[in-house]
Amino acid sequence: MIRLAIVVPCYNEEKALPVTVRRLGQLLADLAGAGKIAATSGVWLIDDGSADGTWTLIRETAGKDPRFHGVKLSRNRGHQNALLAGLDAAEGDAIVTIDADLQDDTSVIEKMVDLNAAGIDIVYGVRRSRTADSAFKRATAESYYRILGFMGVQIVFNHADYRLMSRRAIAALERFTEVNLFLRGIVPQLGFATATVAYDRHERTAGESKYPVRRMISLAIDGITSFSVVPLRMIAAVGIMVCLFSVAAISWVLYGKIFRGDVLPGWASSVIPIYLLGGVQLFSIGVIGEYVGKIYLETKRRPRFFIEERADGAEDQAGLDASRQNSL
Repeated sequence: MIRLAIVVPCYNEEKALPVTVRRLGQLLADLAGAGKIAATSGVWLIDDGSADGTWTLIRETAGKDPRFHGVKLSRNRGHQNALLAGLDAAEGDAIVTIDADLQDDTSVIEKMVDLNAAGIDIVYGVRRSRTADSAFKRATAESYYRILGFMGVQIVFNHADYRLMSRRAIAALERFTEVNLFLRGIVPQLGFATATVAYDRHERTAGESKYPVRRMISLAIDGITSFSVVPLRMIAAVGIMVCLFSVAAISWVLYGKIFRGDVLPGWASSVIPIYLLGGVQLFSIGVIGEYVGKIYLETKRRPRFFIEERADGAEDQAGLDASRQNSL
């Protein structure tokens, strides 16, 4: 039997957390009762700088149930950093990461555990379909995965951050030190034995989505600029195309001037190049700026998160208090 840890990043999940705790607690009990995981398996709830009562609920849960543990980040650091903080704090032979809204089907965790017991280091949870999404979200999400593949980014189609990782896979992940985290692109680079399990995504248990369009676009840009230099090469290709187009436009203007005489003097030779080259230059500077910004952030080598407080299980906390008392 393995000691399983489930890492759950939480950001303003006060409404969803009671349901999440109840369902994950029952899941641990069922798996332990079936002899598939150790009784010391647990759940690590990571509070990513919530502004509501999320941390209070986490602390109360940890005080009542020794299987639950809490980690509070000093401020909101984003979903990816919260996941990394959980992977760093959790104790277990294998760790499953899942969002607090439990839209990802928890029943497939048993399949993940079985695959891990068979020697698989990384098990990806992959959505079977996107019928529950709106037409816009489905089209944009699937197009994004295809664009990443076209640009050479190794990524699992329709996989987010629902996965199981063995201890040695996590040890390998810790050697990646970049500040701009995109775990969906980093984890496939680890190698090791991998497998996928398909599942259907459910509605949120409560609360609102923490990934509005703005954050989704930001994550999409991070995924492209952190793992692919294709946009830079595309700029060079666009530059060549603009040069060829400019030569063709000049030829057309000369032809009209010499053989037809119907070209407005001075208009074509000034307006067309200004608009065309100006637009290409601004676009190119913007793309290059994204990469320069990444370099700027990486060279700072700033810490990715700080832990403000911990809330361990009731039994663990009692043992810690006794240890401190003896040391005094």
